Amino acid sequence: MSDLDLLTQSLARNVKRWRTERGFTLDVLAGRAGVSRGMLIQIEQARTNPSIGTVVKIGDALGVSITTLLDYEQGPKVRIVPAEQAVRLWHTDAGSYNRLLAGTEAPGPLEMWDWRLMPGDGSPSDPHPTGTVELVHVMVGDLTLVVDGTDYRVPEGASVSFEANTPHTYANKGDVPVEMVMAVSVPLVH
Repeated sequence: MSDLDLLTQSLARNVKRWRTERGFTLDVLAGRAGVSRGMLIQIEQARTNPSIGTVVKIGDALGVSITTLLDYEQGPKVRIVPAEQAVRLWHTDAGSYNRLLAGTEAPGPLEMWDWRLMPGDGSPSDPHPTGTVELVHVMVGDLTLVVDGTDYRVPEGASVSFEANTPHTYANKGDVPVEMVMAVSVPLVH
């Protein structure tokens, strides 16, 4: 079975599990996530490989991390993720990508990401639930962070934190690749 098949089946099982645990019908989750009921049915039946944007919306609506939605093992409290098992969820032909390095559910979803943005590339994100915070450390290059329409320059070696409940974009307007690490903390769904 391929990694993609494992992820598709894990996503199907975990979306259904968390939707049931939250007491959400397909229609309720579709409304909360802003995705169609048909898409949710396809995901829960492992008949589609949704975009990262769709997975993020579903995770946000359920109040769980992407790591939890894609996890195919419920293991011990210590979980080491070998480099080759970091999940690449977004990439461009130019060579930009992000990788989900680790995540947990304590006290709410918390994720750590490794990003590379090639010159001229950008990755837009829809608003996350109120209370979501993102932390970014730029290791190489100059990041342009756009939050709610305002550009912020985050130079090499600098870090930034922001409330991610508005549209935001990570962009590389420079001429060298940007390498950064990002942590995302999402509040619990009540």
